Amino acid sequence: MYKSGKSLVALLAATTMLSFTACGSTETGTAQVTESETTSEQTVDSSAGSSKEATSDTSSQSSGSDDTSQQENAEAEEEEQIPALRDCVEQKMGCRIGCAITGQEPWDIPLWDLVTTHFNAVTLGNELKPDSLFGYSNGKCPGTQEAELNGETITVPVINFKNPEKILDKLLKWNEAHPDREIKVRGHVLVWHSQTPEWFFHEDYDKEKPYVSKEEMDKRQEWYIREVLTHFTGDDSPYKDLFYGWDVVNEAVSDGTGTYRTDAENPNEPLSNDTHGNNSSWWHVYQSEDYIINAFKYANKYAPADLELYYNDYNECVAKKRVGIVALLQAVKDQEGEPGVGTRISAMGMQGHYSTGSPSNTDVEASAKAYGAVVGSVQITEWDLNASDDYDGSAEAKEKEYEKMRKTYNLQYYALQNVQKAGVNVTGITFWGTVDKYSWLQHRSTVGGGSTKEKAQCPLLFDDLYQPKPAFWVFAETN
Repeated sequence: MYKSGKSLVALLAATTMLSFTACGSTETGTAQVTESETTSEQTVDSSAGSSKEATSDTSSQSSGSDDTSQQENAEAEEEEQIPALRDCVEQKMGCRIGCAITGQEPWDIPLWDLVTTHFNAVTLGNELKPDSLFGYSNGKCPGTQEAELNGETITVPVINFKNPEKILDKLLKWNEAHPDREIKVRGHVLVWHSQTPEWFFHEDYDKEKPYVSKEEMDKRQEWYIREVLTHFTGDDSPYKDLFYGWDVVNEAVSDGTGTYRTDAENPNEPLSNDTHGNNSSWWHVYQSEDYIINAFKYANKYAPADLELYYNDYNECVAKKRVGIVALLQAVKDQEGEPGVGTRISAMGMQGHYSTGSPSNTDVEASAKAYGAVVGSVQITEWDLNASDDYDGSAEAKEKEYEKMRKTYNLQYYALQNVQKAGVNVTGITFWGTVDKYSWLQHRSTVGGGSTKEKAQCPLLFDDLYQPKPAFWVFAETN
């Protein structure tokens, strides 16, 4: 494989999958520990540009043996150039490094090999969001049942946990078999204006009926947070040791105003829609940030004391929005208290949906310091880079774009190192995907800042062939 300065041709000549080594010096290529635990059979070809043709002279056993030895040495040298990122980032930053996985991705064997080799944390991209837990029954409540809450019997919608459990069960099996290479999970997300069915906010869970009162919504919110956290992190849960943290509230600050997101962000998006990309029915019910404060109180009440709790948002390096996020963090922080009484917040989740042109590394640094000044710790939670406007996906453009992305990731990673040196804890780095072809940026979306499927993209550390790109080496560096 290649680092900065080597051509794309070398990359494409490399094998479909490589064995990876634990992190050592990227200058010398020496590795400290060999990572041989993979879930699929892997092969390694000789380095790009070297001949793969074996000699046809069967009369010279010595010559054949020498050629074999040279080829094995070349293969071993190439293996040693691919360090495991989880070890490198731990050595460099002392924090987790994770990736998002969703859908059938964990059953893509080459992708799973990348996940288990390079990352010690994952975020389920969709499976723990409200719409998933309600069985993607966005147009109609999937059914109701009675539940007890604080001594009162209430009617609640049916929750189905099977979508996330498929992936979580696979992770549990991995961790049981590899206790020295465990992978932890970030819960994502409890309260969000998007991917929450509209019927959840209405009387009888019917969006054709009026909205419920704030008091009724308080009960629904507490019940939902209790059910999710108890199921996955409660004492009797098989998953109780799997999670390290949870996004309590997601994207509650407006891009347009820099204050709290309201029910009128996009006049062309009716509140009657089954789900929303921009407008918030949480705000429509409360007309204030009370639902945000309540969410952190309920999370603190039902989460284990060692489960980290986060606020998470995008466009977090835009100055106007940064002011609003700081205000939100401070509002939550001001009401911190004991479980059942006050809030608790562990870190600010900076999503990191950036591009090759913005934000600048100084904006990343300034934003992280501003958030750290309130809550003490920050994380990059959904890191990827939107391609340049002129990127067309051609081989020639790809090599140029890869180098742009390497430089951008390098500057932003350097900014995080400066943040840490300034006394703010950087406790995690998570990329929003693993290989380019599965990135959310390849599909149209109106949430999280939006994406368009028409534009060619190459936002992550591994290409469509599961090979490390130049940006990979930014995070492999340990000096």
